[in-house]
This record gives sequence, C-alpha cells and structure tokens, in this order.
Amino acid sequence: MPRAKKRSGRGGQQGNVQPFSDEDASIETLSHCSSLSERTSAAEEAGETEEMAQEDFQYKLKVYIDSTVDKSAKTRQVALDGLKTAMATKILYEFISERRMTITDSIERCLKKGKGVEQCAAASLACLLCIQLGSGIESEEVFKTLKPVFKTILNDGAANTQARQADVYATMESFESLFTHLYVREDGSRPSVNPQTTQLHTNALLSWALLLTICTGSHIRVIAQKHLSKLPHLLENDDVTMRIAAGETIALLFELIRDVDPEFDYDGWEPLCEKLNALATDCNKHRAKTDKRKQRSVFRDVLKAVEEGDFQSETIRFGTERMVIDSWVRKRTYDAFREFVGSGMNYHLQANEFIRDVFELGPPMLIDSAALKAMKSSRLERHLYNAAAFKARTKARNKFRDKRVDVGEF
Repeated sequence: MPRAKKRSGRGGQQGNVQPFSDEDASIETLSHCSSLSERTSAAEEAGETEEMAQEDFQYKLKVYIDSTVDKSAKTRQVALDGLKTAMATKILYEFISERRMTITDSIERCLKKGKGVEQCAAASLACLLCIQLGSGIESEEVFKTLKPVFKTILNDGAANTQARQADVYATMESFESLFTHLYVREDGSRPSVNPQTTQLHTNALLSWALLLTICTGSHIRVIAQKHLSKLPHLLENDDVTMRIAAGETIALLFELIRDVDPEFDYDGWEPLCEKLNALATDCNKHRAKTDKRKQRSVFRDVLKAVEEGDFQSETIRFGTERMVIDSWVRKRTYDAFREFVGSGMNYHLQANEFIRDVFELGPPMLIDSAALKAMKSSRLERHLYNAAAFKARTKARNKFRDKRVDVGEF
C-alpha cells in the first residue's frame, strides 16, 4: 500500500492550528523591543565610533605638538606639516585656544633654531593659527609674540631665502624695503637678482598690496603719489610671476585711489596703457606658452581696470552658498587666504567665522544632509540645463563669428 502523505501543520486543512495566545503576544512585543533596541544600540555605537575618532584625531594633534620640540629636524618638520594640514582642513578653535601658548612657543622655537624648510613651515603654521583664532585678542597676542622673530629673519640678508620668503606674510612693515630693490635706478639701470630673491620680492609686493586694502584714504593718496610712477617698471621684469603681481597691484591701487578721489588723473596713463596692452597681447616666442597664456589673461583684466575701472567678477561656490569676487580688493584678500588653506578654502568659507566675517558672509549656515540632498537638482535637470546653456552659447558665438566670404577681383 502506498504510504499516506504527511501533511504539514502549516496551510493544511487537517493541520493543528494553535490559537494566538498571550505568550505569543509577549514574544511579538519582545521582538519589536529587540528591534528598537538594536536600532538604538546602532546609533549609540555610531556615536561612540565618532567620539573615538575625534579622540584619536586630537591625540594625533597632541603628538604633533609635542614633536615640534623634538631633537630631530625631520620629526619637527613632519609635526609642523601635520598641524598645518589639520588647521587647513578643520575648524579647531576650542582645541587650539586651550594650547595657544604652547603652539606659539613651538613655532617661535622652530623659527629661531630651524633652517630653511622648517622655518617656512613654522611661518605658515603661524598664519594658520591666526586664521583659526580669528580677529580677537588671542591672534593679536600670537602676532605680537612672533613679530620680533619674523622681523629678525626678514631683515637678515644672510638668512635662508626660503625662510625669508615665508615670513613676509606675517610681517607687515618691511615689505616696501624689499620689492623697491627692483625699481629702476636713477641712472636707468636695473638691478640683477637671482630667481629666489625675485620670488621673495614678489611675495613682499603681494603682501604689501594686501595691506593697501585696509589703508586710510590719506595714506592711499601718499602711496599712489610715491609708487604709481615706479611700479610700471616692474612690468618689464623677466619673471612672469613678478609681472603679474605688479599688474594686479597697479589695478588694485587704481581701484583704491579712484574710490578715494573719483577725479584722479595720472600723468603716465597713456604709456601705462600701452605697456599693459603689449603684455595682454604678448606673443614673444622665447616665453613659455603657459606663461604667455596666463599673462595675457591677467593683463586683459588689468587693462580694463586701468582704462575703464572695470573688474571681471568671479563666483565662488561652496556648499549651498555663493560668494562673488567683484573687486581687486576682494580678489587680493581671497588669494591671500587661499595661499594658506589651499584646497580647504571652501570648507573655511562655510565654517570659519573669521573668514566669513572678512567676506561679510554672516554666521555659518547649519544644513543637515537630508536638506542638502533635497536642494540638489536631479541628474536629468542638470543635463537639460547644460544642454540649454550649450545651445545658447553656440548661438551667441555664431552671431559674432567671422563669416568667410569670397571676394572677387576688380
């Protein structure tokens, strides 16, 4: 006889079905509680993980600070670079303010006892420290402490050129005495300096230009009278970086003096415009293509600034915000900050209260990830927008593009 098929208790008509008891209800409740507990536990673990990561990060910073007084120059250099990277990419105000004097002492020791590269790193770290601390009394005390050391190195002709070059950003009094060495002498001759010294003078000029942005009107008049007739000679320098720095400084000085005196008249205006136009259309074969391209781009803007008082505005996007660079003053300030924080500039624009205050961006905006995601456009929307922009750009270019027409002989 065939064996009778066994029927499972689940789904079978003859299966025994047990009623839902209080015990089952308690099990179900425990299951929900267990699930909730797991989620809570996961959140707690995530918080603990983040807290541990923060503790590890702060521990590394403490090790770096301690290592800045190590006997090994290589160890000190690694420590300085580590602190620079941390300050350029994160806001560390509370951590730093508690150890401000210790860090300042370490920087001072590295500046005094270190050599070229180490002094350069220490000077850059000093600037980042002031950026982190903001515009209050804390950063002012750091500057007052380090200022004598900076001036000593800057005025020491026997000091390492690389160290002197870095220190110009922290010393705001001796810049003029540096870059004026490149002015044409009374007999018409030009001084000959090596590339490293030229770079030092270039940075001194740019830092001097940064100071101009906060000068009073009367001071700007004096500076314009003293330097505006001599700065154009720097446009003939063999170094492209110096030429560009001189051009941007001239544009900045014209912008500032016109704000103070709208009727300002410069005697050497026409020769200056001719020189700027020559640099904006430079095609000398002995110069590198990259240098010529960069030079022409900058001097087209400089020429517009001198001739028309115009500035080619630029929009900086960071997070959900935008900032417009609409003047030479704003550009010089932005470039100075970007020199130190590098790729972390957008982050500092979002979160650093001091930098936001300088650019009048208001308090930092707090937006959670969900809101940020909702504000982003979809891939299709971006594609349609780019397609429409490309079509409009093509039409605009075709409108002004030269049309080649065959011309017959007469």
